[in-house]
Amino acid sequence: MGPAGTPRTDRTGDLVTLARLSAGTAAVEEILGWLAGRTGGAVALLDSDGDVVAAPPGQPPPHPAAATAVTGMHRRGTPSAVLGDGPETVDLVRLGADSRTFLVVTGSAERRHGVLLADAARILGLCWRLQEAERASRQVASAMAHSREAVLHLLMVGSLAAARRIAATLGPHLPDQSRVYVVECPAGRRSRVADRIERFAGRRAWIVPCPVHARHLIALVPTGRAATLDRLIAETVPEARVGASDELPLSETAIGYEQAFHALAVARGVPGRYARFDRHTDLTPLVEDSGHAWAAGFLAPCLAHTPARRADPGAEELLATLYSWLTFDSGASRHLKIHRNTLSARLHLLDGLLGVDLTRVADQSAAWLAVRLHAAPRATPAAPGRTVTLDRVLATPAAKVWARSRLSPLERAGSPAGIETLTAWLRTDTRLSATAAALGISVPAVRKRLARIEQVLGRSLLHAPSAKHELWLAMRAAGSL
Repeated sequence: MGPAGTPRTDRTGDLVTLARLSAGTAAVEEILGWLAGRTGGAVALLDSDGDVVAAPPGQPPPHPAAATAVTGMHRRGTPSAVLGDGPETVDLVRLGADSRTFLVVTGSAERRHGVLLADAARILGLCWRLQEAERASRQVASAMAHSREAVLHLLMVGSLAAARRIAATLGPHLPDQSRVYVVECPAGRRSRVADRIERFAGRRAWIVPCPVHARHLIALVPTGRAATLDRLIAETVPEARVGASDELPLSETAIGYEQAFHALAVARGVPGRYARFDRHTDLTPLVEDSGHAWAAGFLAPCLAHTPARRADPGAEELLATLYSWLTFDSGASRHLKIHRNTLSARLHLLDGLLGVDLTRVADQSAAWLAVRLHAAPRATPAAPGRTVTLDRVLATPAAKVWARSRLSPLERAGSPAGIETLTAWLRTDTRLSATAAALGISVPAVRKRLARIEQVLGRSLLHAPSAKHELWLAMRAAGSL
């Protein structure tokens, strides 16, 4: 109502409605829908090329002449026009003096809405520019996220130089020494956790939402800034579980990620909701020259592979695929951003080149060790050793000591069922139903036993990255498989 209780004019009511709609989260769509009902015509936004960029759902397309008309109006700088002198007219109004977008309303010639359309165009222009700015901001944020994810992927496969070059343009610079964190929390809380890490680390952390696990956040935090971060995250974000690696050089980011992931498995079962990796000696430094020769011979067909077509994967792509499959299992397609059929085709090619079956834990474990030895720094590259076998690599005294250290927590826990379950699980290629059948228990019972083994060993078993390859090698070296 106006002064003294008099009714508002139509224009006043329309401006109030437009102002209210402009405050909505989908302002452009809501205004166009209201405008279609208010005018009784077909409403749309067209760009300077004549393409429809927004329109209410279910309405007919704009009059064919509108597309040609807006192109000419943009070229001439015309702010508005009316087409047609019959029973139907087309009103065209530019959304601002410098806009490339036009409001087009097709309706009855008997109902003219010049003032309404001029008012609507001004408000639509503001809403459209805001919507476009938000869309551009999201695109930039998405591009940044993908670039940061690409840096993490390069670090995981050992391409340090390329990772550093990209990181230098994005910021911050990658730390020479860092602790890797894997934080598990609701997907909607990842940004809050990331902000907490950023502030604590003085904006020097490298933080990436995990491309494989939707509830995980991966952070590389420089040495000296990570002392109590795991506890801080767990205390300030009650839903979070935090796993942290040792402090490692940048070249060992992949090892750090696996350590943090294994620590996360422990964090799920402890009151504080955070855990750091309980380091046991890695097998890789204990392997003698014959082991590096075995690894070089194992991977030689892959490293020497030349694709028949330019579009086919080369040696580097195949090696990255092998690493991703051994680390993320079926999540490798999400990690590599390829279709699962493409992943299957690459694995089939790797099977043929390496003479293995990468669905079997035994062959996976051999490939896992070979990839780690290939990535291990050496003064001189190892020459392939055709006569060296994996069993010979695992038969050295150092390997046997390592195997005992890996399995001793289960022995100290006095859990015969744990050792029996782990052995059956590995012998059946980690298939839960086959493990349950071999043990004569239910699948849920197998899961519970494996969850207890995770806590005893401080390693993830049921979720990738899994310690199954490391444990298979340990049991093989110990003579249990």
